[in-house]
Amino acid sequence: MISEKDFIATAGSASLNHGSFQWSAPSNIALVKYWGKKENQIPANPSISLTLNHCKTITKLAYAKKESENNFSFDLLFEGQPKEDFKPKIQKFFERIETYCPYLKHYHFTIDTENTFPHSSGIASSASGMAALAMNIMSLEKALFPEMTADYFYQKASFLARLGSGSACRSVKGSVVVWGKQAEINDSSDLFGVAFPSKIHDNFKNYQDTILLVDKGEKQVSSTVGHDLMHNHPFAEQRFEQAHQNLSKLKKVLENGDLNQFIQIVESEALTLHAMMMTSLPYFILMKPNTLEIINKIWKFRNETQTPVCFTLDAGANVHVLYPENVSETVLQFIQAELVGYCQNGNYICDHLGQGAKNLSV
Repeated sequence: MISEKDFIATAGSASLNHGSFQWSAPSNIALVKYWGKKENQIPANPSISLTLNHCKTITKLAYAKKESENNFSFDLLFEGQPKEDFKPKIQKFFERIETYCPYLKHYHFTIDTENTFPHSSGIASSASGMAALAMNIMSLEKALFPEMTADYFYQKASFLARLGSGSACRSVKGSVVVWGKQAEINDSSDLFGVAFPSKIHDNFKNYQDTILLVDKGEKQVSSTVGHDLMHNHPFAEQRFEQAHQNLSKLKKVLENGDLNQFIQIVESEALTLHAMMMTSLPYFILMKPNTLEIINKIWKFRNETQTPVCFTLDAGANVHVLYPENVSETVLQFIQAELVGYCQNGNYICDHLGQGAKNLSV
């Protein structure tokens, strides 16, 4: 069984002076939600997510050897411009992973990052951003340790990404990713995400996700604060048990292709996530009136047309509309006719199932 100690790098066998790497990493949307965590970004319950394809962060990491090894040294550019307000998060990330990547203080880094979606769109960029940065750091480590295996490379990349943003560990590799120990998922771990181990039914191949941008503003309660409120939550234990049960059910559904049960589990999980927010102390609501309007419209459309379309939500107001590829035309017509009016400035993003991070430096 892999432990945190297995990810501690020792002296490298290669010497590097300067160079650069570039990776893209996608956002992901959880079907069974992660909400509540222990120390060191360990999840209180397992989760499973769909990896997106178009919504991603592209990050270039340039490195140059420096004489002093006392401090972390980096410049941060967002879309080509210095971005000082992002730097504290990167500094904290480097501090968290220093034990596992002691070579970081040997180099000055220039981190140049951009998103394929608008930064202020209300789509969480921490998962894709931290995953992309972790991939680049692992490329540096791979250059220092050429004997590293591919399995170790991706496991440690997911492990590092998790220390930056919990859900980022699900943006590294695989189209459907499990994070958190679950009895019937082989090799599942609290330390990193693993690709769903079973064959996925054809119903879920190239699954579609249209993201309705209901509210682009900053959330009044951050996810970090929301996770912390689960520590003394009156329904925490029942919720964590429910997540295990739903993951077991969803594993079977992804294998057998039962779209009706998929819809039931996924929508229930989304509403449970927000129910946890509404029943914590202090309580808070991240849904907006238009979120509820969209949900009711989806339920009405599904009942009237029997089209297998459903919604999920992240920790915010935006709605992810999920549906099989073979009903895309019908669902997109419905979205344009009935739902776009509830989006801020009529904005939405069409995406679908992706594969994970991609190396752009080769």
